[in-house]
Amino acid sequence: MTSAKAGGEHRDTFTRNSGFIFAAIGSAVGLGNIWRFPGVAYESGGGAFLIPYLVALLTAGIPILFLDYAVGHRFRGTAPLSFRRIKKPVESLGWFQTGLLFVIGVYYAAVIAWALSYFFFSFKQSWGEDTATFFVEDYLKADEPGVSTTLVGGVAIPLVVVWLAVLVVLALGVAKGIEKVNIVFIPLLFVAFAALVIRAVTLPGAAEGLNALFTPHWDALTDLDVWIAAYSQIFFSLSIAFGIMIAYASFQRRKANMTSSGLVVAFANSSFEILAGIGVFSALGFFAYQQQIAVGELEGLTGPSLSFITFPAVISEMPGSAFFGALFFGSLVIAGFTSLISLMIGVSSAIQDKWGLSRRTAAVSVSLVCGLISIALFSTTSGLFTLDTVDNYANNIGVVTSAILMSVILVWVLRRGDMLRRHLNAVSTFKLGKIWLGLVGVVAPVFLIIMLVQRAYSVIVDGYEGYPTWYTTTFGWGSVILVSVAAVLLTLPSWKGRDDPDTFLPWPPLPEDVRGSGPHARKETVR
Repeated sequence: MTSAKAGGEHRDTFTRNSGFIFAAIGSAVGLGNIWRFPGVAYESGGGAFLIPYLVALLTAGIPILFLDYAVGHRFRGTAPLSFRRIKKPVESLGWFQTGLLFVIGVYYAAVIAWALSYFFFSFKQSWGEDTATFFVEDYLKADEPGVSTTLVGGVAIPLVVVWLAVLVVLALGVAKGIEKVNIVFIPLLFVAFAALVIRAVTLPGAAEGLNALFTPHWDALTDLDVWIAAYSQIFFSLSIAFGIMIAYASFQRRKANMTSSGLVVAFANSSFEILAGIGVFSALGFFAYQQQIAVGELEGLTGPSLSFITFPAVISEMPGSAFFGALFFGSLVIAGFTSLISLMIGVSSAIQDKWGLSRRTAAVSVSLVCGLISIALFSTTSGLFTLDTVDNYANNIGVVTSAILMSVILVWVLRRGDMLRRHLNAVSTFKLGKIWLGLVGVVAPVFLIIMLVQRAYSVIVDGYEGYPTWYTTTFGWGSVILVSVAAVLLTLPSWKGRDDPDTFLPWPPLPEDVRGSGPHARKETVR
C-alpha cells in the first residue's frame, strides 16, 4: 500500500490511476444502471430521452462529479474532514452525507443478498412459473408494512455473507482491497453483461423490444417531467453529491489527472446504462414474443420487480436459461457489491479521520454495526416494505438536499467555486472554464430544487405506495431526520485523527482566494 504525505498528513492512496478509475466506475455502475435506466428511458420518450439524458450528463452530472473530485482531492479527506478543512461550520454537511451513506448502505446490502440468492436459484429456476408469488411470498415471506422481528433465513444468511465480504475489503484498505476488487470485478462485470446482451439481441422478438425502447417520441421533450427524470437518472447513477466520490478522490495521488479520469468514469457509466437498456429490452422483446403480446403490455419494467419478477420469467424461457440466469444475477451481485463498498468506505474512512482509529478497527466497527442493523430491519417479513420506504426518502429527499446544500454553500456562500476550479486545472489536462461555475452553481441546483419540491410535495400530499402514514413517517421522514440530527451531534467531538484539520496545507499552492469582488473584496488564504 502506498501513502501520500503533505502538510503532516498520511493517507492511503490508489497505486495507479487505473485503480482509481475502476473504483469510481464500480461505485457509479450499480443496480440502478440495470434495473432503472431501461424502464425510465422507455417511459420517458424512448429514443428521444437520450437528448435530455445527454444534456443532464453534460450540465449537471459531470460538473457535480468534478465538484466532488475537487473537494476530496484538494482537502484530502472524506466528506466531514474535507468540509471541515474548507470551513469549520460546514463539517456538519459532511456528516450529513456520511449519514446518508450509512442509511443507504444498510438496505443496499439486502438487495445484493437477494441477487446472491437468485444467482443460485437460477441454476434450477427455483422461482417456478409464478415468479411474483415466489419473490414476495415464498422467498421474502413479505407480510405487510409494520415492524416485524421474524427473520427470513433465506435473506439473513446471504446478508451475513455480504457483510463479511464488506468487512474483508474494508480491512484490506484502498490498494489491497478496494483497488484490487474493482480491477478484477469491473472488467468481469462488463464481459459477463456483454455476453448476456449478445445472447439477448439474437433471440426472436429482440428487435421489437429494441424498437419499443429506442423509437423516439419527440413530444416528450416538451414535458418537464421527462427532463426531471433525465437529471434524476444521471444524478443517482453517478453516485455524486453525497460523499462517495469525495472519499475516492481523497485516496487519489496528488499528481493525478482528475478531470480526464472523471470523463472516463462518466461516459463508462452512461455506456453501461445504454448497454443495459439494449440487453434488458431485447430480453423483454423476446418475452413478449413468447407471450404473443406487445412489449408495452408487459408489467414490472423497472426496479426490483424487473430484476426479481420479470427477468426470472424471461430467463426461464431462454435457451440455456441456467447459464444466462447466472450471468444476469451474477452481474447484479458484482454491480451492487462494488457500489456497496464505495458507500461503506465513505463511512469507515470518516470514522478513521475523526477518531484516529486504525483501518481494521474502523472496518470491523462499521461492518458490525451496519450488518446488525441491516439484518434486523431488512431480513424480516417486513423488510421489503421498510427497504422500499427508506430508499425513496433517503435518495429523493436526503441525497437531493445534500447536493443542493453542497452546490449552494461552496459556490455562493463560501465562494470557493473558483478555487476548486483552479485546483482541478492545476492537476488536470482537461481544463475547466468559468462556465463550470455556472453549471454547478446555477443549472444543477435549479433542477435539483425542482426535483426536491416535486418529490417532497408528492410524498406529503399523496403519501408513498399506500403505506400507512405512521410507517412512512417512521422509516421515511424518520431516516432523514435521524441523519440530520446525527450530522449535528457528530460535529461536536474534537478531532483525534493523525492530522489537525485546522493546520492542513493544501497542494498545489494557489493564489489567495478572493471572496467577492470590487474594491472592498476580502482576501482569505485557505489553510
